[in-house]
Amino acid sequence: MAIMTITDRHLRPLKNLRLSVTDRCNLRCQYCMPEDNYSWFPHREILSYEECGRLVDVFTELGVDKVRLTGGEPLLRRDLHILIRMLREREAIKDLALTTNGVLLAERIEELERAGLGRVTVSLDTLQADRFKNLSKSRDFDRVMEGIRAVMHSSLGEDFKIDTVVMRGTNDDELIDLIEFGGEVGAEVRFIEFMDVGGATTWATKKVVSRAEMLAEISSHFGPLEAVAKNDTAPADRYRLQDGRTFGVISSTTQPFCGGCDRSRLTADGRWFLCLYAQAGWDLKTPLREGASVEELAQLIRGKWVQREDRGAEERLSMKEREPLADAAEMRNNPHLEMHTRGG
Repeated sequence: MAIMTITDRHLRPLKNLRLSVTDRCNLRCQYCMPEDNYSWFPHREILSYEECGRLVDVFTELGVDKVRLTGGEPLLRRDLHILIRMLREREAIKDLALTTNGVLLAERIEELERAGLGRVTVSLDTLQADRFKNLSKSRDFDRVMEGIRAVMHSSLGEDFKIDTVVMRGTNDDELIDLIEFGGEVGAEVRFIEFMDVGGATTWATKKVVSRAEMLAEISSHFGPLEAVAKNDTAPADRYRLQDGRTFGVISSTTQPFCGGCDRSRLTADGRWFLCLYAQAGWDLKTPLREGASVEELAQLIRGKWVQREDRGAEERLSMKEREPLADAAEMRNNPHLEMHTRGG
């Protein structure tokens, strides 16, 4: 089958796949997994690495050339380096990345390098150990710092990013410190507006720090900022400080980028979501396990994508009374609504 690029009804191509390898996580961050109890996918429902590879092959035949491994926390999946090595052998994949909370990163960094991982992003919302404990219900702050410094001294440090979800009254006083820390460890920091999706059951408009507010504070400290020209569909708007350092802002909540969104998400149990805000996804695991051919799976995926109209973040922005996308009870009944199942 010849590689083709398919587009949806807004002419957005299918280029970028978020592949979740587990719904489990070893942190309980306030904006993602703040509840005490969760419904987990049965082990038998989780895609094997071979099944992941077969589905990725179908997606690359349809134009996908960027794959990001996510979770939950992907490093909780045993022998993840095996999947990374499998995917690295696919010539169609030009960008193979991993998003992690960093807790297990130091002990796994060498096997990730050897397997051929291209890039890594670490989620880090604070530089304060006590605040980290309150935000994540974990005492693993030092392990995250160790993981970040391990990246700095590895081949993965070349295009290293740190993602920070900014929440008013929680960590919005650390923007400057985080940029300085990024400079120390060779990472570009990307500040993410607090989103009303998935497990963000405590989300409220008043907790959102907008891109405009972030830029105002950063420029008041560092001086005038230069917008960096955008030449890809990455979600972050990037800015350059006067000393040449860069940082990014992902303003999904106040200034959505739906018009250029080329990404979709495959959950660990094989359900395909066309938008982070989508209420329902498409089951790819069942036809895969029932023996569907590459052509049949491609036809299914193509048929859904060309009908895609999703502009979830823009629709949320237009709401007069905006509340969290789902409450805890809804997500216990339907764990596919959770951020940690669909890979953020």
